[in-house]
Amino acid sequence: MTACRRKFLKSKRTYADALIDPAEVREMILASLPDAEVEVSDLRGTGDHFEILVVSKAFAGKSLIEQHKMVFGALEKEMDQRIHAVQLKTQIPKN
Repeated sequence: MTACRRKFLKSKRTYADALIDPAEVREMILASLPDAEVEVSDLRGTGDHFEILVVSKAFAGKSLIEQHKMVFGALEKEMDQRIHAVQLKTQIPKN
């Protein structure tokens, strides 16, 4: 049994409690980066593996690591609880 699964079982939450909707993930990112264009896809249909694209002017002048930290900062609480994996792409708008 994986450490993640053990943690989930110890938490006494139901499976439905663990799911997070892609729209909820999107709203968390927009709360932190209001100008962003955000696309979130549930990779497995399990509500815990996501592919995320964030396009924001706030990324201008930032390294890729800094950009990713900005997005992961918005998801920090859920990354510890309900989000297991994220494939993240960040971009600066072309205009």
